[in-house]
Amino acid sequence: MALSDEEKERLADVVRLQPTKNKELQERWGLDSGSDVHRYLEDSLKEYYYRDDNSLIRATAEAAELVDVEPGVETDDAEAEVPSVIRVPRLESRVFSVVAGPDERSESVVSVLNKVRDRFDADPDVEDVRRALQSLRRKGVVEVVYRTVPTFRLAVERDEVDVEVTD
Repeated sequence: MALSDEEKERLADVVRLQPTKNKELQERWGLDSGSDVHRYLEDSLKEYYYRDDNSLIRATAEAAELVDVEPGVETDDAEAEVPSVIRVPRLESRVFSVVAGPDERSESVVSVLNKVRDRFDADPDVEDVRRALQSLRRKGVVEVVYRTVPTFRLAVERDEVDVEVTD
């Protein structure tokens, strides 16, 4: 099946962002709903993606070769639970660099937001930081600790993962 330029670009997004969710692709592609994302994937990219055991969207190996883009998560060992490399947008990279370490007390989204603002002289929206934390969680490098509000900390040592910025 020959893909259009737009389909190749969107397939590259799936490869780059995996594992991902409809919501993340919806925002990236400017679609109105997660249903629109699902419909697009089924209509245009059905041969090149699948959903894993957690219903997260992943690209097939053929998809990665077709668009010549590195997957968003790499592990050194197929049985390893911790990725050795993650490819993320700049905000996720910044969040990864400031969120509490695995041996530290987990922190709220607002706490992480303030750290990003202080360290990078940036002013992201709190919802963008929340999405970044959730995306890092799906990649297996951040964990949630439920207290009065959900709080976050690294699930791995910072130096165990190479972070590559995609934008």
